Amino acid sequence: MVPLLLVLLLALVLFGAGFAVKVLWWVAIVVFVLWLVGFIVRGANSTGGRGRWYRW
Repeated sequence: MVPLLLVLLLALVLFGAGFAVKVLWWVAIVVFVLWLVGFIVRGANSTGGRGRWYRW
């Protein structure tokens, strides 16, 4: 009975990890697209040059 429970627990952990990794990939893609759009459409600064694409 214990080995069966361990196998089921392992399957549950691997499924949860796989789902979390898939979600993180989608989040990374969305963040990358937003960064790319912000990089492309960044406005000019007051001196007429291009502004920095980062906010730090």
